[in-house]
Amino acid sequence: MSTAMTTTASTLPAPTAAEPPADRGAGSRPARGGPGAEKPSLVATGVLVLGALYCLIPIVWVLIAASKSADELFSTFTLAPSTHLLQNVQDLFAYRDGLFLRWAGNTVLYAIGGALVSTVVSAAAGYGLALFDFRGKKLFFNVILAGVLVPAVILAVPQYLLFAQAGLANTYWAVFLPSILNPYGIYLARIYAGASIPREMIEAARTDGAGELRIFARFAVPMMLPGLVTVFLFQFVGIWNNYMLPYIMLGDDSLFPITVGLSTLMNQGASQPAMYTTVITGALVSILPLIALFLLLQRYWQSDLTGGAVKG
Repeated sequence: MSTAMTTTASTLPAPTAAEPPADRGAGSRPARGGPGAEKPSLVATGVLVLGALYCLIPIVWVLIAASKSADELFSTFTLAPSTHLLQNVQDLFAYRDGLFLRWAGNTVLYAIGGALVSTVVSAAAGYGLALFDFRGKKLFFNVILAGVLVPAVILAVPQYLLFAQAGLANTYWAVFLPSILNPYGIYLARIYAGASIPREMIEAARTDGAGELRIFARFAVPMMLPGLVTVFLFQFVGIWNNYMLPYIMLGDDSLFPITVGLSTLMNQGASQPAMYTTVITGALVSILPLIALFLLLQRYWQSDLTGGAVKG
């Protein structure tokens, strides 16, 4: 046996230098940074940079303008900063015994409450349209798609007439209730539910005796969570920036959101130029919660994209 092993070992080829890896086919991508790696297009990069600057320049202008006094706002170079930002913020919060804080609280109430309830309604409607079969389903979905195409401005006056007859005009409900039903949110939830929830899992849960409400809350909602975050953000930003509906519905300035409140201050700028600085500072303060919300919830999008890549 030892002789046979010696003979076999002597017939093996001598070790050679490491051979290059075999060709992985024409469709394989070259290693990142290698000689065959694709280089970023300068044109595409330039377009992206210009787009980023186009979006950031207004924010930079608001930040710089909010740091100026009322005299400096129109007498100095546009992009030249000053040192009055803290004083302008104090003046903003002190205006009429903190009326801006009242407007901010109203805006938070309208946006968070309306976006949360709207997301729940959109999730339930999208889940039902995606996973249930019933008569008139296609017609109902087409009506929702038609609702996406209708501008909200067209509905503002009819909604005011309806709320006025119901005695709800000039109340919180006049702004809160119309924001609950969001056709675009229902459409997104329906698309995401159909793509993320397997019917086999729903059938298995029904076989185990789970009720429809429990299936929706315990299984469907967690699977739809990244898509529902998107629905929530869209609706939150839409309500936060909404101007026409509260402008028509509300007459008491204690119920105003930030958009309508700053608009009233802007109208006073013709007779009181100092109000322009207050309006600009209020605009700066009003966008900070939106930036914080996007930074806080973006991880849900990133985890969803990563999960999709792994599943693919």
